[in-house]
Amino acid sequence: MTALLILAAGASNRLGFPKQTLLYKGKTLIEHAIEVGLKSKCQSVTIVLGANVDSIETGIKHYPVNIIQNNNWADGMASSIKAGIEVLKENPDTENVVIMLCDQPFVNRALIDSMLYKQQETGKKIVACAYNDTLGVPVLFNKSFFTELLMLQGKEGAKKIINNHPDDVVAVSFEKGAIDIDTLNDYQALLKKS
Repeated sequence: MTALLILAAGASNRLGFPKQTLLYKGKTLIEHAIEVGLKSKCQSVTIVLGANVDSIETGIKHYPVNIIQNNNWADGMASSIKAGIEVLKENPDTENVVIMLCDQPFVNRALIDSMLYKQQETGKKIVACAYNDTLGVPVLFNKSFFTELLMLQGKEGAKKIINNHPDDVVAVSFEKGAIDIDTLNDYQALLKKS
């Protein structure tokens, strides 16, 4: 079983209000991420919330997803990864996890499914997205990396583990992965592209 883990706990400080609730093509960014996950070949969708949990959770309660509250969200992304992995590893059927963010609006079902196929095809334990001469999220990790994911600290994210294990990594091209929403300018640029 492959689980999808959406990290959506940040406070969106550079934006000034929760980016998770920004509208894009008639849905909020977090709804978009959830629907991508539910349509993909992943067998479960888990969301980690933290800052602004009440205003975000209200809009997604009707989806068949697991919602985890990370009370340590201010410590950085590592705390959200840990919160999610702690829950997912309790299910012995969880073989892999795809970690994604809610602020990459061009992630779609085809991309997520291509990552699962790539792993089946190559047998690699990490499938990372390639954009802007780097490897990053969304990223699939086999459960053999769960212990290492649980050891991340502060602002560390999945990239640290990707970089530490180059022989275990296969890349999937995702040029639009470089587009994420951190500021109002990012959001306005996204709306102009639509």
